[in-house]
Amino acid sequence: MSIRRLYAMACTALLPILMLSPSAHAAAWPEKPVKIIVPYPAGGNTDSQARLIAQRLGAVYHQAFIVENKPGANGVIAAQYVAQSAPDGYTLLMSAVAQIAIAPAMERVTYDPVKSFTPISTVGSNPLVVAVSSEVPAKSIKELVDYSKTQANGMNYASAGSGSVPHLAAVLFFKRAGMKMVHVPYKGGAPALTDLLAGHVPLYFANVAEVLPYVKTGKIKLLAVTSAKRIPQLPDVPTIAESGFPDFAVHTWNGLLAPAGTPENVVADLSAHVQAAVKEPDTIKRLEALGISPVGDTPATFAASIRHDLEMWGSAVKLSGAKVD
Repeated sequence: MSIRRLYAMACTALLPILMLSPSAHAAAWPEKPVKIIVPYPAGGNTDSQARLIAQRLGAVYHQAFIVENKPGANGVIAAQYVAQSAPDGYTLLMSAVAQIAIAPAMERVTYDPVKSFTPISTVGSNPLVVAVSSEVPAKSIKELVDYSKTQANGMNYASAGSGSVPHLAAVLFFKRAGMKMVHVPYKGGAPALTDLLAGHVPLYFANVAEVLPYVKTGKIKLLAVTSAKRIPQLPDVPTIAESGFPDFAVHTWNGLLAPAGTPENVVADLSAHVQAAVKEPDTIKRLEALGISPVGDTPATFAASIRHDLEMWGSAVKLSGAKVD
């Protein structure tokens, strides 16, 4: 057999291997640890969800998923970092609504909330709960609205800071209800809740997890939740929609985003595993203990939710006049 014939046979034998090598390489992702960037300090709801999902994904892929906290500028620093990272699937953002739908409406950021990221899946969402001091006579949303209108100078309400989700959610409701209110911003939810419990401020749109330990103390009353449906943690608390304001629903969320341009197969695979993870009974139990409702949606559904939130929270920022401190 001639040398030319042997060479041709060798090339023919190698061709299938050469053709398969790109897909085989893609299927090998992740070949090294994956970073999940959290825009807040360790210990909060966003961080807790990131660590829970990192644990689940690490078990599935047999690779380390490392949570890295990059707090600052209400999460903008972390979002900018991920937006500028290589779109290879090795740097992800556990985002909150603040970085994607609120910050770009309040300040100039170096990323585009839609064009700079590829949605993977929403991990969880949670509504707020309308909490009032025990000194407020209202026992329902209707009574709260009526009571507020008896206050000549307006009724004070606390928030976790100007432009925070509790602030803007309250603004959206007050506008809908025609209530005259006076904003009292705090540096975070903890001091706002402390003053609510002490009776120094009468009203606060709180995160569910914040108020759960105080439900039976008699120091606060929970009038309604801002979700479309009642939540399992507070089954006896009606929604605002049930309380005379149909279709009113506001919630915050946490979800995984990747830099724009991340390979579609990586995004699809990650999304499928996140969706499966949040449906596991143990994951559901751990999320609900934090006041979080498991979601686990597709990239397309998550993208649609972001577009909706950009419009809603952008309107809330304009109504509130909130500016970066």
